[in-house]
Amino acid sequence: MTVRYDDVSVEWLGYATARLEPAEGPIVYTDPGRYGVLDDYWARDGDLVVVTHDHHYDPDGIRSVATEDATLVIYEAVDPSGIDRDVEPIESLVADYDVVRVDDEARVDVETPAGEVAVWSVAAHNDPEGPNADADGLVTHPPGFGCGFLLGLGDCTVFWPGDSDALDGFTELDVSIFLANIGGGGLVSDRHAAAELAEAMDPDLVVPIHYDTFETLAADGEAFAGDVAARSIPVALDARSANQ
Repeated sequence: MTVRYDDVSVEWLGYATARLEPAEGPIVYTDPGRYGVLDDYWARDGDLVVVTHDHHYDPDGIRSVATEDATLVIYEAVDPSGIDRDVEPIESLVADYDVVRVDDEARVDVETPAGEVAVWSVAAHNDPEGPNADADGLVTHPPGFGCGFLLGLGDCTVFWPGDSDALDGFTELDVSIFLANIGGGGLVSDRHAAAELAEAMDPDLVVPIHYDTFETLAADGEAFAGDVAARSIPVALDARSANQ
């Protein structure tokens, strides 16, 4: 299913991968790949690819979506040498693409053959004192491990928080489309926290992603959509992609 807001189309391809296509301008992918969500998918039409952290770093996924002239914006802490999967180093990607490394408070204006995208990185993590911390304050996504991205596509802004709790700082962002991370599981914000964040952030549209990919990320997408709609916020549910 493809969701349309204003002149931007959003398609959730599974897990953390969303495809964003404005009527005119660059095509953007968030965190492409992993868990088979891009098996047999070789569109190679992505002008910009953003990667939030190690868990979402998948060079095969990147190569399946990126054009030859693509720009990859990758969080600075992504380190293939510390990933417990067989992945190619970022240096291999540098040989084929324009790779930009960012911290969690950067702005990059990415020029592509299809036009410009403004990219802001934001701090995104599990709060050591929050709902996903254990008794010792340990979390799966500590501060500095990953980031979120706010993407400017013409007059539309799209926010993807990556693997994060629903942090108070997100409410300060001017968001048109919120790609809500609702998988919970002690890893990210659950559907209740994501709905509360949506109400505080007041975007023009909410599209839930990153749930039901595997058992730990099980979530009730329909219940989330109902909760958000009851708060008078438009929401679009792509149930088909949830079960890929």
